Amino acid sequence: KFEFNPKVGIDNPALTLTEDTDGEGMGEPRFYLLSKNSTETFGFCLHEELGCQGHVIRQIELGGVAQRRGLQDGDRLLQVNGHFVDHMDHLRVVQKIKASGNQVLLAVLDGDSYETAKSLGRDLSQMLPDDIRPRLCHVTRDKSGFGFSVSCPEGTKGTFQLSVLQDGPADRAGVPPGSWLLELNGDSVKSYSHTQLTRKLKQSGNKVTLLVASSAVEEFYRLRGLRVMAALADTSWLPFKVRELHMVKGPAGYGFLLKEDDCSLGGVGQFLWEVDVGLPAEQAGMKEGDRVLAVNGESIEGLDHEQTVHRIRAREDQVTLLVIDPAGDEFYHSV
Repeated sequence: KFEFNPKVGIDNPALTLTEDTDGEGMGEPRFYLLSKNSTETFGFCLHEELGCQGHVIRQIELGGVAQRRGLQDGDRLLQVNGHFVDHMDHLRVVQKIKASGNQVLLAVLDGDSYETAKSLGRDLSQMLPDDIRPRLCHVTRDKSGFGFSVSCPEGTKGTFQLSVLQDGPADRAGVPPGSWLLELNGDSVKSYSHTQLTRKLKQSGNKVTLLVASSAVEEFYRLRGLRVMAALADTSWLPFKVRELHMVKGPAGYGFLLKEDDCSLGGVGQFLWEVDVGLPAEQAGMKEGDRVLAVNGESIEGLDHEQTVHRIRAREDQVTLLVIDPAGDEFYHSV
């Protein structure tokens, strides 16, 4: 048995599909968006149990986040932040939830329906939407502009649909044609008029970051009365990437120092310094000034220096760090 009790708070209702049943009496997947602060937990454990298939939701805390949202004992976890996980190793699923940080979107199926689907040989991934994540896109203007135009129903605010020029800057940055604009440079456009939005775009200079949702994704969230958030976005189109560094300790150690310092946009973080030439840290691609985001697949958000060091030393001879360089760190904080 593997128990998991991640830290998490919530101000959003559950994303819930109606419990319609098909001819076989099988329920539909249910979606829950859990959001936390550092003093709370998600309020459930994730088990792997003998004689029981799947990743099982257990030990739901009375009055906790999971119970308030509607998770049920025995539910099977199918999806984490839009990624199908039923086929994954249990520890990997735990790491995915922990690495999600303060917010996680879960898709679950009740235990009876899960067992029925398995016995019938159904492909559970086919019961879920293909893509439920919005996109963060970073668009750089060229001579023709940003490569998109904005339409807005007359007399309304905050409802903006994008027409995207084929092979233009927005298209190359991953903005789906006909998508809906949700945030501009990290700020919600919900209260913007078309004139205000146009002014904000002009003030953005040559680069702009958009949170957008395709029509299908926008409908998925709208039908459930939920605001789409940047924390759940697909960031694969962005030019700023996190890096995973796997290191095996050598005779002289890993070859780096960890230092707690102020972040450029507030708060404190854990940064990597004095990377020794030729030792495992440099060989893994570590750069001075990189900020640590996760240790061994688990987010360090909310941890202090001593706690982070303890995580790094938890495995005697190896460690895996998720890091980001200063430019990328500043960018993500800004949006």
